[in-house]
Amino acid sequence: MRTASNLAAILLVGVVLGLLGRTLRQRSAGPGPEEVVYTSEVAPGEDPVIADRSEIANEEVVHPPEDEAWLSRFELTERSGELVKSEDLLGQPYVVSFFFTTCPSVCPQQNQKIKQLQDRFEGEDVVFLSISVDPEHDTPEVLREYAARFGADEDQWLFLTGDLTYIRRIGGEIFQQPVDKGFHTEKFVLVDKEGKIEGFYSWPESKQFEKLQSAISEML
Repeated sequence: MRTASNLAAILLVGVVLGLLGRTLRQRSAGPGPEEVVYTSEVAPGEDPVIADRSEIANEEVVHPPEDEAWLSRFELTERSGELVKSEDLLGQPYVVSFFFTTCPSVCPQQNQKIKQLQDRFEGEDVVFLSISVDPEHDTPEVLREYAARFGADEDQWLFLTGDLTYIRRIGGEIFQQPVDKGFHTEKFVLVDKEGKIEGFYSWPESKQFEKLQSAISEML
């Protein structure tokens, strides 16, 4: 009897090990027909997991490091032909952005955002600077025509141009934004009354755009 019991136990162990090995082989070969698989790919006809960009929007505002950059001042030519110096802007907050007039999509959207800011803070002591990253094309004459399309106030919304190499340095060394001919970021740089960068705001992110407006209001 004891021998029979031992044989039965051995057979039972063998069956269990066999079933376990079969399961492991099936899993290593791939998922079975009834298994649920999670993947980043979207099957034809199915909706993506994240359909709205706002679902993954970044609400956090980036602030600059404490140490000073290389350049500390700048001079650029406004659409009026007048020279604008960074010293002239002290005593009031201002918002800096980079663009170029032949940009077909992003720049018009960006400048519509500035138009919203101009409308909200109309008559307030805040200035908006739009600096061209294609200065060879964007002469003061071209900038005047472009600014008129957005109803830019000549005193509150300035369009600036100059030497491309110098503008690269202004972007990288003063405003900590990588810029080049026909290339710029989707960020607004808010500078306080003392000329210190307060923060970098991604204008396509609605909550960051709201925070920018709140920050400007607090400075006024």
